Amino acid sequence: MAATTAREGRGSSIALLTLAPFFWSINWIVGRGLANDVPPLAMTFYRWLFAIVILAPFALPSLARDLPIIRRHWKALAGLGVVGVGIHNALAYLGLHDTTAVNGVILNSFIPVLIVAFSWLLLRERLSAVGLAGVAISLCGVLTILSRGSLAALLAFRLNGGDLLIVLSMAMWSLYTIGLRWRPPGMRMLSFLFVIACVGDLAVLPLYLIESASGHPMVWTWTRFAAIAGIALFSSVLAYVFWNRGVERLGASIAGLFVHLMPVFGVVLAWATLGERLAPYHVAGVALILAGIWATSRMGRVVAAGTD
Repeated sequence: MAATTAREGRGSSIALLTLAPFFWSINWIVGRGLANDVPPLAMTFYRWLFAIVILAPFALPSLARDLPIIRRHWKALAGLGVVGVGIHNALAYLGLHDTTAVNGVILNSFIPVLIVAFSWLLLRERLSAVGLAGVAISLCGVLTILSRGSLAALLAFRLNGGDLLIVLSMAMWSLYTIGLRWRPPGMRMLSFLFVIACVGDLAVLPLYLIESASGHPMVWTWTRFAAIAGIALFSSVLAYVFWNRGVERLGASIAGLFVHLMPVFGVVLAWATLGERLAPYHVAGVALILAGIWATSRMGRVVAAGTD
């Protein structure tokens, strides 16, 4: 019975960690589509302002009960909000002004590698040999898609300024994911997300005001309103809840590998909705990504440095 319950719990965690990158994949496509119409810091600020409004009716009742916890752990909450909501999202939208949505989605695949590296550097933790092999296999799948199955194309790939901003954004997300281990114990998930959303949005507010004052104001249309509201609901509220819960159950290093699903979703969505051709290298890359995720999520485990 206990083994069955554990398997069911692991299965639900895998489902949550699969849905989160699906919602984020849509965010990258929409974010790139709005890049020429919506200033990046305005995009960040209003995305999370809408998320706060969506969360408020559900989070405020539990927030009142969690106030003592918030007072005791305000430093950890402030750090997670600034890094995981404010800086991470601002850098991502700034980067999307100078690169493509495809590059953005693919560059997210640095996250599992960064999480493993930061976990070892900061916490002296590492994945087991099977887990590391899974990360490597999955990364090979991403590179297969990126290179279109050509080593010459892979060697010719160059990062521009927007790409570098996105890589920095991924570093912030990796630190946030590792930092979830310091999420205040006993604090309800909706209270936690509401607080870090408020912190992150307040951190972005001065930058947004400077952006507006410098000649880049936000111009509203119903289409932009609906797009940002959709991102707020799916890519901010639901994706963050799912991701935080999955990290809590499986750990940062294993959860981080699920970010490799973003190129998979990007390829499949482009094929299903845009009529783009599904090439053999797409199939090979997706197969490698899924194989790596299966190996790590099923057989990988986190071990302390210096142990087996």
